[in-house]
Amino acid sequence: MSQFLNSKENAVTEAIDGLLAASGGALSRLDGYPHIRVVVRSDWDKSKVAIVSGGGSGHEPAHAGFVGKGMLTAAVCGDVFASPSVDAILAGILAVTGPAGCLLIVKNYTGDRLNFGLAAERARAFGLNVSMVIVDDDIALPDLPQSRGVAGTLFIHKIAGALAESGADLEAVSKAARRVIENTSSIGMSLDTCTVPGSPKENRIPDGHAELGLGIHGEAGVEQVEYTGAKGAVAAMVERLAPSMDDRSHVVLVNNLGGTSVLEMSVVVHELLQSAIAGRISHIVGPAPMMTSLDMQGFSISVFPASKAELELLSKPVELAAWPGVTAVKPVAVLSLPDGLTPIAPLASRHEPTRQFLTDCCNLLIAAERDLNALDAKSGDGDTGSTLAGAARALIEALDRLPLSDHTQLFRAMGQELSQTMGGSSGVLLAIFFAAAGDGASSGLNIREALKAGLSRMQEIGGARLGDRTMVDALSPALDALDVGFAAAAEAARAGAELTATLVHAKAGRAAYINAKQLEGHTDPGAEAVARLFEFLVLRPDEVGERLADQATGRRVTG
Repeated sequence: MSQFLNSKENAVTEAIDGLLAASGGALSRLDGYPHIRVVVRSDWDKSKVAIVSGGGSGHEPAHAGFVGKGMLTAAVCGDVFASPSVDAILAGILAVTGPAGCLLIVKNYTGDRLNFGLAAERARAFGLNVSMVIVDDDIALPDLPQSRGVAGTLFIHKIAGALAESGADLEAVSKAARRVIENTSSIGMSLDTCTVPGSPKENRIPDGHAELGLGIHGEAGVEQVEYTGAKGAVAAMVERLAPSMDDRSHVVLVNNLGGTSVLEMSVVVHELLQSAIAGRISHIVGPAPMMTSLDMQGFSISVFPASKAELELLSKPVELAAWPGVTAVKPVAVLSLPDGLTPIAPLASRHEPTRQFLTDCCNLLIAAERDLNALDAKSGDGDTGSTLAGAARALIEALDRLPLSDHTQLFRAMGQELSQTMGGSSGVLLAIFFAAAGDGASSGLNIREALKAGLSRMQEIGGARLGDRTMVDALSPALDALDVGFAAAAEAARAGAELTATLVHAKAGRAAYINAKQLEGHTDPGAEAVARLFEFLVLRPDEVGERLADQATGRRVTG
């Protein structure tokens, strides 16, 4: 089993008991394991309308995670992706329903409709006042006579729960719930299917594609579309949501389907608030995992045109960690940098050969992105290529504001640019390298000696030495050989890079945390990047290359 479970048979009961133990006594359960799994409010006194929901497990925190004052009174939990039994649902209704009655909130799946419906009939035979609403917010399959209930169900949980908590009667709560259902639209998208405990993973979504309109039980979506990034994914979903929205202000609920990172979800929100419906979104719930599908790497978007009264109900605070609350959408606030941090821009100057030379070097690093990432995946976190390529792209964009005709100032300007655009330790180290090289060049050193001064400063601050399995193993011998020419420097850089593949004990960088077996035979990505750059210089004789060669072998830098 590739999940942190003991067995699929006990997964739901153990998960419920874990939730209850962490609730601080706020939640209880009915006796009756394993067939009856009902989570209830510990403080419930049956004085108000009870709100009961539930369904298959695997959607956590729904449904039990939303049991609490101001939302659900009870949640009835079935097996993973399976409706709870009629007896379990009836037990939940009987446990929480008093004279004020009970509202059942049911998602539009056949098993849930039948089991909750029959349980409601049996509860009415006991003399209880039970109402039931069916949530069908999924718009992915517009021609389907019975649309599925998905994450938009959370709007109904919150609004009906807040109304019931305020003392509204069952008729008012049911009417409000039906209005929310009629006006809520949802759609989901995923890059991968979920992993059902005890079952093999279904790999139906090919690489480079996403599935649009899939359900919360892992069922297939309306179509598989080419995936080009978050922007395109959100645009495809918005295209289908927009026809269901009028010109009123809407609340949007952004739901993580379980396996999408927080970083990705924030990017999704960014794209949503730049999309074609951005002007109709006034408030947002999330992004957060609310109605998940186990570990599905996807998300859903639900929209609802809340009235002022409904927005107040949605905004009423609840002491439930699973409910992220409602926030107003505001423009991004941007504050000025503190005094002293705004960089002093160098005086830009043009020099076409230098511009072309730097562009070609940057393009070399961009082209090597995948290769360097693959190498870094063996000894680090797999992003060296992306880090260098990102810096290269930023440097190309900055060329118009750099002092291209003054190489002494150019080194410093490049260091400043890299300190702003490169992330991680590599960005800081290369910024130090070029800044120190610029200082050396300004003091009269030739390019070789200026670069060696930069390397010395970088080693002094970064701590890396020859043999530590870093870019220094290629850069240091290359600069030592540079007085002979680029060919000798390239050979030295390549030899240094290949040497790193034999070093099984790194003493700097993330590779220092990797065991010898994983390092052996894999070239350090930073050293490989240095070797490729010097090999490129050998193959590129031109005005700048010749000038650099002359300066590297002893002629003073004069600008």
